[in-house]
Amino acid sequence: MPERDPRRWLILGVLCLSMLVVVVDNMVLNIAIPALIRDLGASTAEIQWIIDAYILVFAGLLLTAGALSDRHGRRRGLVIGLVLFGGASLLATLSQTAGHLIATRGLMGVGAAFLMPGTLSILTTVFDDAERKKAIAIWGSVLMVGALGGPSLGGLLLEHFWWGSVFLMNIPIAALGVLAALVIIPESRGPAGRPDPVGALTSTIGMTALVWAVISAPATGWGSARTLGGIAIAAVALTGFALWERHTDEPMLPLALFRDRNFAGASLSLVLLSFSAGGVMLALTQYVQFVLGYPPLRAGFAFVPMIISGLIFNGVGVVVDKRFGARVALVLGLLLMGGGFGVLASLGPDDGYPTLAFALVVIGAGSGIATPAAVGTLLGALPKERAGVGSAVNDTVQQIGAALSVAVLGSVLTTAYRAAMPGGAPAAARDSIGDALRLGDPALARVARDAFVDAIATTSWVGVVGGVAAAIVAAAVLRPVAPTGTGEPSNVSTNMAA
Repeated sequence: MPERDPRRWLILGVLCLSMLVVVVDNMVLNIAIPALIRDLGASTAEIQWIIDAYILVFAGLLLTAGALSDRHGRRRGLVIGLVLFGGASLLATLSQTAGHLIATRGLMGVGAAFLMPGTLSILTTVFDDAERKKAIAIWGSVLMVGALGGPSLGGLLLEHFWWGSVFLMNIPIAALGVLAALVIIPESRGPAGRPDPVGALTSTIGMTALVWAVISAPATGWGSARTLGGIAIAAVALTGFALWERHTDEPMLPLALFRDRNFAGASLSLVLLSFSAGGVMLALTQYVQFVLGYPPLRAGFAFVPMIISGLIFNGVGVVVDKRFGARVALVLGLLLMGGGFGVLASLGPDDGYPTLAFALVVIGAGSGIATPAAVGTLLGALPKERAGVGSAVNDTVQQIGAALSVAVLGSVLTTAYRAAMPGGAPAAARDSIGDALRLGDPALARVARDAFVDAIATTSWVGVVGGVAAAIVAAAVLRPVAPTGTGEPSNVSTNMAA
């Protein structure tokens, strides 16, 4: 048995620090949406692109970045990602227009594409089967703490400074992460095979075209030339990628990974869960500010119940996994998350924060229980020499789910909101609740708030269906594995990553 790295827990701390920059940024951005609308004059479509430009580039480059990290060094990939993310964050603070901010968010996506596979692949190589789930649980808990502190600190900054200050938080975290990575983390690589430029090109084109098409669909329609053209390009490129990877001697992505039922089942479960959760959570950040009228700082604290619940139940998830196996933990967590969205589906105009807080607690508990099981199942199925690209697959399926969620559920939310608004309302008020509130008509504002609550309830049913569907997939596809409490190595892992 290989000797364990004596610095492995210190290395885990550096990996957690590196991931904090992504977690904090994503949570804070949602809190900053009203400020972006007010200060940059960003439209509803531009707000969506500020969020989706990051996902578009991130998802498109993940496989390529993971393969490059395997070949040229995982620590190197992590450092490059941190430098790009921190530098793009600095540029974001200088943005004068929504278009400029969209461009810098895309550059941040490039950094994250190198950063995320590096963290999970290094974790996979440093920790053996006996300790990996414990390391993942600690990793997940630290990220939840970051998610807890990020919105609160972001809200404090927004109340006292301009919107760009929320991106300033990324810079010192990224700088410290780079220094710690160079000093503490050892370099590791996969087999030094030949580069796979055809695989890199076709996968990047295919993933980017797919996400572009999904993002464009709500604005242009699913039957528009742009959407259908994007889907056609994605289908051709990804089919070409699959055929090439099957027949080339040294593929960037070994498709045999998906023959492993645990890897394939966990991947599909994560796509369904990410799809159900992403758009609903985006709507809730607008709910607490536009409907409940919370200022940024209070809005940041509004999600504390979910984060604390997730943090507590993260440990419960490890216990359930050890006693009953990863499949039970994953199914239980997914069903709880679906139940939390069911509570949101019952949300009424007069319910206020208590109903939301209860739903967030249930969602957080489900996420906490499922996380140590989902990431571990994926990582445990990977050969260590392919840890970078395998971790990139994990991140890619979640980002595809998130992109689909923001685009499709955003469309559902907008459609439901418009349907609930009276036909005689001004056109601007029917486009978004933010535009309705800016008109300054108290009666119209009340109608818009009620319509938005109805729209959230309608959209939340997608979260219910997604959670239940993901649980069914996990129960049907994942292989039961011997619990790890006996000290036996386990193939199972988890990643519900924040």
